[in-house]
Amino acid sequence: MIRVTKLSGQSLVLNAELIESIEETPDTVVTLANHNRFVVQEGVDDVIARVIAYRRSLRLMPEEI
Repeated sequence: MIRVTKLSGQSLVLNAELIESIEETPDTVVTLANHNRFVVQEGVDDVIARVIAYRRSLRLMPEEI
C-alpha cells in the first residue's frame, strides 16, 4: 500500500499491486486495474518511487523493518 494525496489535500492509501498506469496530464492520474482513477498531488516519479519502496519492503524480513 502507498499513501498519496488527492488534489483536495485528503490523504489516500492505494493498493500498489493494482496500479495499472500513472500519467501526467498535467495532473498526476493513477489508474487501477479495476479502472478507478485518482488525481493526486504527487508527481509520477514520486508515485513510482513509493511503489518501488513498497515492493522492496515486502522482501525484507520482519526484523529488518
